[in-house]
Amino acid sequence: MKKVKKMPSLAFASLFKRNKGQNTVKEKRRRSHQINMLEGPLVKKILLFTLPLAGSSILQQLFNSTDVAVVGRFSSSQALAAVGSNAPLINMLVLLFTGLSVGANVLIARYIGQNDRKKVSEAVHTVITLSLICGFLLLILGQVIAAPLLRLMNTPDDVIDLAATYLRIYFMGMPFVMLYNFGSAILRSVGDTSRPLYCLVISGIVNVLLNLFFVIVCDMSVAGVGIATVIADGISAGLVMMFLIRNEDESIRVNPKKLSFKKEHLIMILKIGAPAGIQGMVFSISNVFIQTAINGFGSQAVAGSSAELNFEYITYYIVSAFSQAAVTFTSQNYGALQFDRCKKVFRLCMLFSCIFTGCVSVIFMLGSGFFITFFTTDPTVIKYAIIRMAIVMLLELMTGSYEISGGALRGIGHSLLPAILTIFGSVVFRIIWLFTVFKAFHTYDMLLMVYPVSWIITGTSVLIAYFIIRKREFKKVSAAFEI
Repeated sequence: MKKVKKMPSLAFASLFKRNKGQNTVKEKRRRSHQINMLEGPLVKKILLFTLPLAGSSILQQLFNSTDVAVVGRFSSSQALAAVGSNAPLINMLVLLFTGLSVGANVLIARYIGQNDRKKVSEAVHTVITLSLICGFLLLILGQVIAAPLLRLMNTPDDVIDLAATYLRIYFMGMPFVMLYNFGSAILRSVGDTSRPLYCLVISGIVNVLLNLFFVIVCDMSVAGVGIATVIADGISAGLVMMFLIRNEDESIRVNPKKLSFKKEHLIMILKIGAPAGIQGMVFSISNVFIQTAINGFGSQAVAGSSAELNFEYITYYIVSAFSQAAVTFTSQNYGALQFDRCKKVFRLCMLFSCIFTGCVSVIFMLGSGFFITFFTTDPTVIKYAIIRMAIVMLLELMTGSYEISGGALRGIGHSLLPAILTIFGSVVFRIIWLFTVFKAFHTYDMLLMVYPVSWIITGTSVLIAYFIIRKREFKKVSAAFEI
């Protein structure tokens, strides 16, 4: 092996150190819930990683959907609109910070691929410290900006007070949300996607029971579902932290006394995660603009769109799970210099994403009339929901074109470019659409058409970027290490 003067990217100087005599690639994982991503058939391992992860997100969404369903069936359409209309705003703020968990996932997985257990442990404690700070920042921010932002979004007058109440309560649980998301990212870095699922099963059942109790028995409407959500978030965060504190693997075990920032790890997490977080936040900003436009069609349109979003999120979470698989599997194999395996990871994640997302979307569309009645029996609200299903949810599989390729790019250390391309294709374009096409053809249907059109533009650009950068990066590292 020739001596390398300068490593190509992402602090290779530390990430590609190899200790002689250590058989890191061949080492068996000590726990059955961990996945060896560096050797063996990929199909089964990707599915074992992804399906529990998708199940976790879907289960979380199903339990969150009880907030909408309970107030929609047992309170009022205004309460349904109040809870549902907050989704884009909540996502905008939360995604800014949870995007950082992508950086945590990539960094820890890369260190695992290098068997640098000391740095894995340091990174884990940096991640947990960061999650707590982010959570409390969001808690404070949510109390201050709730009402002003809802007014800026043109929230209907008969909904805004209820919406502000729900939003303020929801943000009280942000420290729990951040702990769960960052803690789950740590577990995902070693292939453990099952235990976060167990956490959500328990907390979700509590959420459903408390929703029914607070709304039906206590007649607390949106305040009741908000309080139930905060309690459930606290349970899921507590369980994830218990798994981390008691973990048998010392490298990812959390010791509260060691919580601190390590500068080198924090910089790496921010370098990879900040673009993903900014992308998610800015992405949600465009959805806030779209939600504002939907608000202009009245509370029934808001309620219908809010009800449909529950199914839309489920299909998207399937795509997102395979994107996370692309990030984690690519990170470990890239760290181990297994480039052919990285390419296969991309192909399999893209294929599975299209198949699973497409099948679920078709099922929801075929049973749309039945599924929407879980949330409302108002025929006008149902009509708006089904229109959105046909235009947006049915084509959700197209999002994999930029989510999977963007995840693979982040796995090899390139996070900024997919963020820029996604912001342009899915944010800038959508805002232009609102002020041009939608302004000229002011209909609910034309407003929603912005989604599939933007997916085509974004997916094409990120895919092209992925193939160009992958070829260049693999060639550069191969030359450096004479592979």
